Amino acid sequence: MHENKYLTIYHDLISRIRRGEWKAYDKLPSEHELAARYETSRETIRKALNLLSEHGYIQKMKGKGSIVLDVGKYDFPVSGLVSFKELAQTMKQPVRTTVHELAVIKPDNELKQQLRASSKDEVWKVVRVREIGGERIILDKDFFLKKHVPLLTKEICEDSIYEYLETKLHLPISFAKKEMSIDGVTDEDRRYLDLNGDDRVVVVKNYVYLSDATLFQYTESRHRLDKFRFIDFARRK
Repeated sequence: MHENKYLTIYHDLISRIRRGEWKAYDKLPSEHELAARYETSRETIRKALNLLSEHGYIQKMKGKGSIVLDVGKYDFPVSGLVSFKELAQTMKQPVRTTVHELAVIKPDNELKQQLRASSKDEVWKVVRVREIGGERIILDKDFFLKKHVPLLTKEICEDSIYEYLETKLHLPISFAKKEMSIDGVTDEDRRYLDLNGDDRVVVVKNYVYLSDATLFQYTESRHRLDKFRFIDFARRK
C-alpha cells in the first residue's frame, strides 16, 4: 500500500465535508465503512481520521464514532496547505490571479538560506497578484527548486501550480511550516496592491516540504492588512 494513502483519504474527506456531503454535527461513516469505500485497511482510515481530528474537522467520540465540526469557522488557509484555486472555489466573490513575473533565477544568499539551496541550484521565481472582489489584496512571491519542478508556464501559474505539481508531476506534497509577521509597505507592494493608504502588510512566509521532508518551495505572501483574517484551530493534547 502506498505510504501516503491516508493523506489522499484525508484530503478527499475534507473536500466532501466542505462540499456539504456531511454537515456540522453529522456522524461520519464508521471506520469499517470507510475502509470498504476506499478499499484500504482500518489502520489507514484511522490515520486519516486522526489527522482530521487534529486539524479541527471532526471530534472523535468514544462509542459514537466521528462527529463533523462546524468547519465554516476555520476555513482560512493560512494555517493549512491549500491552493488559492481551492480557496477560490469556496468564495462567493469573483477572484482572479495575474502573473507578473515567471523566470528561472540563480538564488542569492538570502534565498539560498530560505530554500536550503546551493550555488548550483536554479530556482523558479513566480510573482502573482490575487484579486478578490475587484481588489488586488494579496501579493504572492513563490520560489521552487527547479530540480523538483522542471517546467512551469504562465498558464499553469494562472490556474493552479499545486494541481499541476500533484496531478502532472506527481510530487508528494506533504506539509508546510509558516511564519507570520507585520511588515512595512514596500515599493513592490505599492505597485501591485490596492493598499487604500495602509502602510503595513501581513507577511506569511511558507516553507513547503515533500513526503520525505525535502524542502522544495518557499513563498512570501503579502496581504493587505484590512483584508487579512487568521483563524486557527487548537486542540489540547
